[in-house]
Amino acid sequence: AEIDILALRGPVLAVVEVKSRASLEAALEAVGPDQRERLRRAGQTLAARRPDLSGRTVRLDLVALAPGRRPRHLADAWAGL
Repeated sequence: AEIDILALRGPVLAVVEVKSRASLEAALEAVGPDQRERLRRAGQTLAARRPDLSGRTVRLDLVALAPGRRPRHLADAWAGL
């Protein structure tokens, strides 16, 4: 899986997807369940293979880009889905 951004902060390894759409809602919808699962597995596999990332919580984030608007970062963008 292609990971756009990988970020580490404390115990969290954030796998960040970047989407450019007309709205935040459209960006969220652009990442379907299959892609979210591939990104989650890629983050977990990376964490398992690198001792410095072992034990980290993998979180899926979104950076949404829209014309004429500031970028929006949504931590744990699909929590509860």
